[in-house]
Amino acid sequence: MAYSLLRIRKVSPFGISRVLQADKASLWRFHLEPECAQFLRFGVFTRNYGKILGSSNYDFTGSGPSSSFDFTDLTCPHTWYPIARRKKRKVILHVGPTNSGKTYNALKQLERSSSGVYCGPLRLLAWEVAKRLNKANVPCDLITGQEKDLVEGANHKSVTVEMADVTSVYDCAIIDEIQASLAFTLAEEEIRQLTMVGCKQRGFSFTRALLGIAANELHLCGDPAVVPLVEDILKVTGDDVEVLTYERLSPLVPLKVPVRSVSDIKTGDCLVTFSRKDIYRHKNTIEKAGKHLCSVVYGSLPPETRTAQATRFNDATNDFDVLVASDAIGMGLNLNISRIIFSTLEKFDGTETRDLTVSEIKQIAGIAGRFRSQFPVGEVTCLHKEDLPLLHSSLKSPSPIIERAGLFPTYDLLSRYSQAHPKLGLYKILEHFVENAKLSSNYFISNVEDMMKAAALVDELPLKLQDKYLFVVSPVDINDEISGRGFAQFAQNYSKTRVVKLREILSDDTVKVPRTPTELKELESIHKVLDLYVWLSLRLEDSFPDREVAASQKSICNVLIEQFLEANRLISPIPFSSKKLRSRRKF
Repeated sequence: MAYSLLRIRKVSPFGISRVLQADKASLWRFHLEPECAQFLRFGVFTRNYGKILGSSNYDFTGSGPSSSFDFTDLTCPHTWYPIARRKKRKVILHVGPTNSGKTYNALKQLERSSSGVYCGPLRLLAWEVAKRLNKANVPCDLITGQEKDLVEGANHKSVTVEMADVTSVYDCAIIDEIQASLAFTLAEEEIRQLTMVGCKQRGFSFTRALLGIAANELHLCGDPAVVPLVEDILKVTGDDVEVLTYERLSPLVPLKVPVRSVSDIKTGDCLVTFSRKDIYRHKNTIEKAGKHLCSVVYGSLPPETRTAQATRFNDATNDFDVLVASDAIGMGLNLNISRIIFSTLEKFDGTETRDLTVSEIKQIAGIAGRFRSQFPVGEVTCLHKEDLPLLHSSLKSPSPIIERAGLFPTYDLLSRYSQAHPKLGLYKILEHFVENAKLSSNYFISNVEDMMKAAALVDELPLKLQDKYLFVVSPVDINDEISGRGFAQFAQNYSKTRVVKLREILSDDTVKVPRTPTELKELESIHKVLDLYVWLSLRLEDSFPDREVAASQKSICNVLIEQFLEANRLISPIPFSSKKLRSRRKF
């Protein structure tokens, strides 16, 4: 069956062809003009961007003739939120392992409150909480970057953390997975995200919510490793802090033997691997044995597809009784898993191949044996015997104490800095803040590398700083070829006419269900472009008028992806005992 899908075209301000042409090798392909290929190598471009602007000495502090204000002084971020500071908040930390009931108890308090907000790290979690509250006859709005579902009479909101409103006053607020904001820990090898991919980029959103939400009661749910830092940060706010500690509600048993072959796979198993390619190889290996069918979950799947795959796996009435997944299962999905099987305890994190951290192992392993599920006892093991010692030691170890929280200057600070230095583009402004920000010992500047790549693009366009900032903080995957070019086309068209019609950028074409994982990846990238359009349309409604068209096309992408996942049998299987598997590092 064929579906209508949009196809990127036109030419960017940099001479980049936007045509995506279907051919024998690819469903969608860009064609670069030769003179522009070097420009889109973002890593090279951003490293040399300063040379383009010259090497003038800039007044980083704003202490020159135009201002006496030190814009780079970020030592007191709690003062950025005067509404919250006028309250003496009661802050309750609910800390414990996965499957300990900490979020459940916080949500019970939210249900009883006269008004409130839930802030989660993922759209999946925001969806789940909104559904739960409305089912409990507590009218609740759903607000994420890509959707706004308002319920009549609602005094409660379920939002992704970036959408937290720091100008409203609530009776009760929850920030879930609070440790996702905090990346720096005692051990050098643990200076990484704890539970969520990209938290070094998104951490400042959680810190903003922690400092800025004005609620009588603020409930923080997460890992015990966050307690000392949160207590220290809140000393200057005058808030009362209480810590509630939880124990796991159901047993988690680390097994002493590995899973040696496909014949050892059983209903309720989840095989965890960290490569898209290996996810599909393992899926095919298991299914070829003829005993099980597999659902799959990984980060770049659209949220709607992840939810559908999880629902299918949880449904005991169908044949999809095994899950093959990445660490994307660690948050946002309720899964009826009996046993977690690690294919490896190493992953490529975008920079290097490394061992999983203690926190990552505990987060993933803890999903097995969810309380009151059909599997009351969770089990965890590995494919390879040599990985078992690290697995067992990690499960016995406490998570390393978190030392610093992510921080980033507000738009107001960036705007005032720009007024003091009107010749600087947003890229240079971000660079100056990163290099010269003054911070207290509790904070680090969040990783803004991808923001700076986006800023390098929009600085070439005749846009106001506010518009540039909006594009830069949008959820674009700037390192994805198709997503990055869709982003550039949206920004270019907006700079020219202030109206971006989807049909002027994307033209109707007919595609079938993807035939290979490569074609699937390209379709996922198209979904990201459409998702970006929807995000922009919620903020610039008059300028991005085709939200319904984009949403419809996203639905088509979801259907095509689902059909691929149901029909895929195209990858050669690999034996479970293969040592070659352990050498595969990247997606």
